[in-house]
Amino acid sequence: MHTVALVLAGLVGLLHVYILVLEMFLWTTPRGRAAFGLTPEFAQETKALAGNQGLYNGFLAAGLVWGLVAPTHLQKPVLIFFLACVVVAGVYGAATANGRILLVQALPGAIALVAVLIGL
Repeated sequence: MHTVALVLAGLVGLLHVYILVLEMFLWTTPRGRAAFGLTPEFAQETKALAGNQGLYNGFLAAGLVWGLVAPTHLQKPVLIFFLACVVVAGVYGAATANGRILLVQALPGAIALVAVLIGL
């Protein structure tokens, strides 16, 4: 279960790197607009806000990477903290922006969090 927990946490970290790329670099491209259902005009108007969001997702990914490479005694608390942050961010995003965020962000974070709580 230890390996499963680390793999799931790593996958959540990779997901947040992908979200960072979408929000910071691809927001106004056809791929970025399709991912978020945006018009070209709205994407251009909100580009700076999306970049800020992407940066926060990058911090979540960085924290998860830290948890994966941290010394054994720090691994579990670091991963718990950052996975909990992922879940909270996903729930808040679902409540305020788009319900789909609950499935895309909060659910994978919650599954990984449970795996870390049980497996580490």
